Amino acid sequence: MPRTARASRPLSRLARVTGLLVSALLLTTTAVACGSSGSDDDASKAPPASIGADASSPATAGAFPVTIAHKYGSTTITSAPKRIVTVGLTDQDAVLALGTVPVGTTEWLGGYKGAIGPWAQDKLGGAPAPTVLKDPGTGPQVEKIAALRPDLILAVYSGLTKAQYDSLSKFAPVVAQPKEYNDFGVPWQQQTVEIGRALGKTDEAQKLVAGVTAKFTAAKQANPAFAKATAVMATPYEGTFVYGSQDPRSRLLSDLGLTLPKDLDKVIGDQFGANISKERMDLLDQGVAVWIVPDLTSAVDKLHADKVYGDLNVVKQGREVFIKETGDYGNAVSLSTVLSIPYVLDHLVPQLAAAVDGDPATKVPAS
Repeated sequence: MPRTARASRPLSRLARVTGLLVSALLLTTTAVACGSSGSDDDASKAPPASIGADASSPATAGAFPVTIAHKYGSTTITSAPKRIVTVGLTDQDAVLALGTVPVGTTEWLGGYKGAIGPWAQDKLGGAPAPTVLKDPGTGPQVEKIAALRPDLILAVYSGLTKAQYDSLSKFAPVVAQPKEYNDFGVPWQQQTVEIGRALGKTDEAQKLVAGVTAKFTAAKQANPAFAKATAVMATPYEGTFVYGSQDPRSRLLSDLGLTLPKDLDKVIGDQFGANISKERMDLLDQGVAVWIVPDLTSAVDKLHADKVYGDLNVVKQGREVFIKETGDYGNAVSLSTVLSIPYVLDHLVPQLAAAVDGDPATKVPAS
């Protein structure tokens, strides 16, 4: 699976950790020396309390207790959390935007210190970077999360299984992914607001969402052609992998007013994306095709060399946008959070505008 996609995860050995093991970990953490590191090897070292406490802005008075519904029921948080671990692959940005530095984050892509991209690094406010729990593709690292002594675990943008949820819930409240969306399908708006509720900062979260929404609105107003265009987001993984309407990358396009292919989800199925056959290459023949590619040279040449794809009007008329998957822009697109989206829009909007202007001679800016 490409770094811009997410494989469905089998139940991991770590997710089957017994209650006795978790209890033993909790008992031993008090003897663990304090420290913080971006290294997975140091995940067993509990960061200083100041990461979660002194660096945090206060919750709204009367915000607790709060109960949040999710895929596996509901979770009640009785007081303002001070030691947050993010299991959701992009949840850290919402936590940071709300004025709290997590004690632990889960790395998905980018290789950033603390799993914090450049668009969010100023939110550290001088606090040490969180401990990074590298995602092995088999689920959360239960033992290492327990060693961080969290008082809240966030798995909003995740594919957490029931067994993994149960294991994590033995030592801290866990907010899992919403049940009304596919795994990894929560919109950034709901992700931000739910995390805001968990932190006792609902009003602040809603203001953050309103601010980013205003940027989408301004982009749509400046580019009325978006409302008349169709668009699709894809990546060349094992052929052609197309993102469905619930994937955050596709939502970037729909939030900008572009229309996704009408039978996209019928082809994709109940998941965030899927490979399509040559017979369904018509899904790519839209007003604009946005590609997340390994590089901007050989990968693009390989796509155009495909006779089926290369013969589509979207190619002949130069209505393609190419985004290099590695680098800050590509990472920001895949993460699509309340903090990374403004960075994305600065780059993506000019590319889309050039692609849908109706003039095949218009060169689409490179990413």
